[in-house]
Amino acid sequence: MEQDSTLHSREITARKASSTKLSLSPVGISQLERDKMPTVLEDFTTEPGSGNYEDYDFTSTPDPGFCEKSLVRDFRRQYEPPLYWVIFCLGAVGNLMVIWIYINIRNGFKTMTDMYLFNLALADLLFLGTLPFWASDAKSGWVFGLAMCKMVSALYKINFFSSMLLLTCISIDRYIAIVQATKAQNFKQKRLFYSKLVCVGIWAVSSLLAFPEFLFAQVKTDDYEKSTCSMVYWANQNNRTKILVLSLQIAVGFCLPFLIMIFCYSVIIHTLLQARNFQKHKALRVIFAVVAVFVLSQLPYNSLLVVSAAQAANTTITDCKVARNFDIASQVMKSLAFTHSCLNPFLYVFIGVRFRNDLLKMLRACTCIGHGKLNKLTSGVPKRPSVMSDTETTPALSL
Repeated sequence: MEQDSTLHSREITARKASSTKLSLSPVGISQLERDKMPTVLEDFTTEPGSGNYEDYDFTSTPDPGFCEKSLVRDFRRQYEPPLYWVIFCLGAVGNLMVIWIYINIRNGFKTMTDMYLFNLALADLLFLGTLPFWASDAKSGWVFGLAMCKMVSALYKINFFSSMLLLTCISIDRYIAIVQATKAQNFKQKRLFYSKLVCVGIWAVSSLLAFPEFLFAQVKTDDYEKSTCSMVYWANQNNRTKILVLSLQIAVGFCLPFLIMIFCYSVIIHTLLQARNFQKHKALRVIFAVVAVFVLSQLPYNSLLVVSAAQAANTTITDCKVARNFDIASQVMKSLAFTHSCLNPFLYVFIGVRFRNDLLKMLRACTCIGHGKLNKLTSGVPKRPSVMSDTETTPALSL
């Protein structure tokens, strides 16, 4: 009798324990309810190599209600590596040529634009140098260790921010050189000195903005024993840390450059339309190309970053299929944004008269092109620079 009562009490205790286990969860809902509602935790949207941007500094047991995103991982493994290598190769050739011309042909910097273009090429080149690491991460996982994970993540973000800020400075310099042409000529030497200070400030600010990468970049191992270099944020209320990081990237990496570019180029266009005796239609085409490429390459990706920030603040995507499609679209938009680093040399440099001449000099020095062929190549280049090519102020707008 005592044994029966003991067994009965044990059964009651076991039932209470299992009931308690089912009723508790980190978010205060029952386990059965969580099984019915897929939890969208995996996200491949914001950083190259970030296998999971919704990661926080705690461990949890895999839940059958989580959204399965093996399709996203497979797409990233097949899509990113070849595209990143193409962007890397094209961008490396263009930016290396810019740096080589400045060092070996120009022999220094004569204008603010020269200073900004050289630093832009350097930032783009260093940014492109991180892409092979992310291509390897997407294909076979992160095999370079924690220190390299933090270093490559920070280097990527430093050069991303510096590139965007330098594009902003180029827009301001063009505005000063064209709209305030008299003042620009009078303070030419001071402007060159200020440009050096501005470039130092840009690199310093970019390094500060990349501090979250030093702090949160971690090497994680998934359920398939594959390591990835990801951002692992602190577990705080309403995901404030993640939202702050995303907001900084959107504000400094897109909104600020975009607004300043629109203002500067709008005033420049108004000034050019009132000018006479130069080929204004060609200059306007350059401006429209610069703005169009920036918007088309950066706007889609940053729009998805806004959605990611909203998702972090208040989960709005609960359908697993929608979440997978969103992650795949984000990968495509991210790679589109990266193409801007290999287009910059052609938009801001080689479209200019002086740089085209310098490029031909480089080709002659490297490949020993005959003088007759070189004369044919240079015959189409205007001998007299237009107002837009102003050799001391705006070489990047020349044609």
